[in-house]
Amino acid sequence: MEATRTSRAGSARRGPAPGGADGTGEREQRRAGPLIVTEDLGLLDDLLRLCAAAGVEPEVHHRVPEGRAGWTDPPLVLVGDDAAARCRGAARRPGTVLVGRDRDDPGVWRLAVEIGAECVLRLPDAEGVLVDRIADAAEGAGRPAPTVGVVGGRGGAGASTLACGLALAAARAGRPTLLVDGDPLGGGLDVLLGGEREEGRRWPDFAASKGRLAGGALEESLPSVRGVRVLSWGREPAAPVPPEAVRSVLAAARRRGGVVVVDLPRGADPAAVEAQAQLDVGLLVVPGELRAVAAAHRVVATLATGVRDLRAVVRGPYAAGLDERWVADALRLPLVGELPYDPGIVADQDAGVPPGAEPRGPLGRFCDAFWARALAPGGAA
Repeated sequence: MEATRTSRAGSARRGPAPGGADGTGEREQRRAGPLIVTEDLGLLDDLLRLCAAAGVEPEVHHRVPEGRAGWTDPPLVLVGDDAAARCRGAARRPGTVLVGRDRDDPGVWRLAVEIGAECVLRLPDAEGVLVDRIADAAEGAGRPAPTVGVVGGRGGAGASTLACGLALAAARAGRPTLLVDGDPLGGGLDVLLGGEREEGRRWPDFAASKGRLAGGALEESLPSVRGVRVLSWGREPAAPVPPEAVRSVLAAARRRGGVVVVDLPRGADPAAVEAQAQLDVGLLVVPGELRAVAAAHRVVATLATGVRDLRAVVRGPYAAGLDERWVADALRLPLVGELPYDPGIVADQDAGVPPGAEPRGPLGRFCDAFWARALAPGGAA
């Protein structure tokens, strides 16, 4: 059996990877990565560096591994152009990529066909493409997580309350759930859930993020409260998070699968616009009163260009002559349903019970019913 090689660019190993420490001292689990077949030390260092960027641990061999499983089981096989001839005759398998740096070798395409490679990638030009391929293979490039944004038609409409209720209901349904606090002025969803003392990263820790984040590493780095991973704001004033960081974080969350719920601000700053672009459905929470409907009209105009599918959730009690259908029609939005008035929410929060944690309460029942429709095969919210 070949010895595993360690280079200055990173490490390759066999078997499960232990948690590793990053710059913050937190421990993150490395996921099983691709099989690398090469004897080119410079190319190997580059491939190990790209695997580290994707958050995975590869295995390294100089030739096709002994035993069929060593070749067919890895999610991706990266064959260096120096080793392609030694891979002739290996079982054809999906996810084989021929990697090299020599732009002037026309024979590389013939080698790619002989080993059944799906494509040929040249470094350094294709580094970004290759990192995406590695991360997709390790995480699984399945259907993105349904992503629901919640925004208030006016201040105090109850958007954060509904966002928490939806996240807790999704977790009750057995879905990996990420609750994202998109409103830096909202007081913190971790506080609303009772998890402000839980250790983990907050938005300021991701302010410098660009490009691709590993979904598994993101999930493991966040606080977990009542089965929900929460990305919230710290207690100290912080600079705004750039839209590039919002894009990276939400894209990683969606690739990870499960469910993503985003509590949105009513404004349209660049970070909020980026979050809106990631949504599958937006829920506008509107109290049943005329001033709230008037305010919600302005919010609808703000969201019109960013949210592809915006719907109304109407909250009682109602002013005279109004009901949920009247409010939705006035805003020209599809009606998701009526969010019943729940006088017990304030008392529950005082007792340390987050909104929606009780499935038999009005909010819990509403959120369970929402996900039952939204997560059913072919279902829609």
